Amino acid sequence: MALAIAPLARADTLKVTISGIDEDMAAAVRANLTASQYANRNDVSETQARVFADDAAAQAATALQPYGYYNAEVASDLQHQGSQWMLSLRVTPGPPTFVAKLDLQVPDIALKLTPVRHAVRSFHPKAGEQMLDGTYEGSKGAIASALLETGWLDARATEHKVAVTRADNRADIHLHYEVGERYKLGAVTFTGSQFEPEFLQRYVPWEPGDWYSQSNLLALQQALTDADYFSIVDVLPEVAKAKDHVVPVKVEVAPAKRTVYTAGLFVGTDTGPGVRAGIRRRWINRRGHTLDNEVLIAQRLKTAQVVYGIPRPGHDHASFNLGIGYRDENTRTSKSRTFSIAANATRDWHGFVRTLGVHLLSGTFTVGNSRSNVNIPGIERGNSTLIYPEIGLTKKVADNPLFVRNGYSINLIGRAGPGIDTRFAQALADVVWIHALGRDNRLILRGDAGITSVQDFSKLPPQLRFFAGGDRSIRGYAYQAIGPRNSYGLVVGGKRLLVGSATIEHYFTRDWGMAAFVDSGDAFNGTDFHARTGAGVGLRWRSPVGMVRVDVGVPINDPYYHGAQLHIVIGPDL
Repeated sequence: MALAIAPLARADTLKVTISGIDEDMAAAVRANLTASQYANRNDVSETQARVFADDAAAQAATALQPYGYYNAEVASDLQHQGSQWMLSLRVTPGPPTFVAKLDLQVPDIALKLTPVRHAVRSFHPKAGEQMLDGTYEGSKGAIASALLETGWLDARATEHKVAVTRADNRADIHLHYEVGERYKLGAVTFTGSQFEPEFLQRYVPWEPGDWYSQSNLLALQQALTDADYFSIVDVLPEVAKAKDHVVPVKVEVAPAKRTVYTAGLFVGTDTGPGVRAGIRRRWINRRGHTLDNEVLIAQRLKTAQVVYGIPRPGHDHASFNLGIGYRDENTRTSKSRTFSIAANATRDWHGFVRTLGVHLLSGTFTVGNSRSNVNIPGIERGNSTLIYPEIGLTKKVADNPLFVRNGYSINLIGRAGPGIDTRFAQALADVVWIHALGRDNRLILRGDAGITSVQDFSKLPPQLRFFAGGDRSIRGYAYQAIGPRNSYGLVVGGKRLLVGSATIEHYFTRDWGMAAFVDSGDAFNGTDFHARTGAGVGLRWRSPVGMVRVDVGVPINDPYYHGAQLHIVIGPDL
C-alpha cells in the first residue's frame, strides 16, 4: 500500500510573489510568511502548499500593521506549474492610519534638562502624522536614553499604549513617564593599574557629587583608551551600590605592553626609498612619563629623534615634552646637517591643539646645486645657531581617519628668533579640505601660505626658508625646485610662500581609484610672485598599510622645467 500511495504524495518547490506594495513593505511581508521558510526547497507537498496559502493572507496583513496599514486586504492565489507551487499575493494596503492624539507626559523637573527636552520635542509620530511602529519605538528609545544620560536612573514609562481604531484609521498614543530621584556620580576607584592613584584620578572628568552623566563615563573610557597605557579599560557604574542616589564608579584596567617596537620600509619621491625604526616606552615610571625614539634613514633624508613626554591628564589633555633631534637632508636644492633641542607644552584650546615651545637649532648648510661635489659658482654655504619660541595651532576633523570622506585640517605656526646669528619672525598656514561628491568621488583642496621677516637671510637654514615643488606642494616639479634664484640662477629659497591645489578622485572599487589634479603657486620674495602650475593624473590604492598615491605631473608653460615628474606618497589624508 505504501508503494502504491507514494507516487500520489507529490513534493515540489515553492515560489512566493508579492505585488501591490513597495519593496520595503514586500520584504516585511515576505519575512512574516511561514511560506517563506520553504521557498526554493524541493520538499513541499500539496497539503503544505495549501496550508501556506490559507495562512498567507492573514500573515501579510499583520506584517503591514507596523507601517500604519491596519485595514490591508490580501488576495492569495495558489497554482501548480510543472514541478513548482506558485503562491501569489496581491496586496491592497488600504488607507494609512494617522495619529489623532499624542499624550506624552514627562515631569517638568526632567524637561528642564536640554537632552530630555530635545528628545521630547523630537518625538514622532506627532498628531496628524502616519503611525509607524519603528518611528514610535525609536522616539521612545531616545527619551529613555536622554533620561539615562542625565541621571534619571529610576525613570520608567508608567503608561505606554497605542490605541488603534480600525474603522476610523486612527491611533491614539499615550506615553507617561515617572523619573524618581536624580542620581549623582561618586568616587572612582581603579583596579589593575600600574600607576599611582593620584595620576589616574586626573583623567576623571567629574568631581564626586556631580550629576550622573553617561557622557562623562564615556569620556573617561575614551581618555584612558587614548592614553595608550592600557590594553583593557572597563568603566563600570555600580548602580546597585548607590547610597543616597550617589553612584560609585569602578574602573578595571590592564596594562598594555610596555615597550613598542616599530619598523618599516617606505618610499617617497621627495626622500627616496628608506627605512624607519622606533622604540616607544609607553611609560617609564608610576607617573606615566613616556619616551619615544625614532630613526629614519632614506636616500635623501636621515633623522634621529628622542622625545621625553610628561603628560598632565585633565580636561585640556596637557603634556610637556622635551626633544633632541638630528637632521641630515640632501635635496636637489639644498644640503643641511642640523642639531635641535626643543621643549614645548601642548593642550586643548578652543577646539585646537595648542603648542607653546622654544627651539634651539644649530648646524651647517649649503643652498644651491648641492648634489654635485664640484664647486659650482653660486652655491651658498653657511652655518647658524638660532633660538626661537614657537606657537602652533592644529585642528583635524574627519569622519574616518583612515579614509576621509568629509573633513579638514588646519595647521598654523608662528615663530620668532630674538637674535644670536640673526633675528627673524615667521608665520605659516596649511589648510586641507576634503568633501565627498556622491559615493565614489572626493574633492580635495589644499592651501599653503607663509611669510618671513629676517635680518640676515643668509643665516636661515633651508628648513626655515620657503620652497615649492614636490609631492605635497606643486606636483610636476621636483622637491624644493621652485623658489627665488641667486645671480647664478640657483634656487636658494624665499621669504614668502603661496600654493594652492585641487584634486578630484574617482573610485572604481572600494580600494582602487584614479585622480586628476592641478597645483599652482610660488615661493618668492617681496611681490615678485610668478605662479608655477603643475597638472596631471594619478592612481589611488587604499592599501593595508595606508593610502598610496602615485601621481604623474607635468609643468605647464614653464621655461625652466620640462617633462613629467613621478610622485609617490604613502600616508593619511590629513
